[in-house]
Amino acid sequence: MTAVLKTVLILACLLTCFYTLHKIRKSQMQIEDSVFWIIISALLVIVSIFPGIAYTVSELMGIGAPVNFVFLAMIFILLYKVFSMSVRISQLEYKLKNLVQQIAIKNYESQERKRKNEK
Repeated sequence: MTAVLKTVLILACLLTCFYTLHKIRKSQMQIEDSVFWIIISALLVIVSIFPGIAYTVSELMGIGAPVNFVFLAMIFILLYKVFSMSVRISQLEYKLKNLVQQIAIKNYESQERKRKNEK
């Protein structure tokens, strides 16, 4: 890994961390989501500082090139993140549907009470 690539990777990871912390301060991001991105950034910094880790793990797994291992690991990590976000979105949609139904029932009941009181 060239020095320029290491520098760019480290700067990108640091910018990601600072941007994530900025979003937390503005209350635009939840802490559990930001922890994920900070950990991913830290792992990438570690791999860029110590590229021997990628070489060793790719050799152990039988992957031809360390860069392929890094891409494969990131793909699996991001797939996990997408899956967990899909589960969370499904749960929120279910809760939202129930909330809308409860509000509609309460509005209907209050309108019925008003009609009975007017008679």
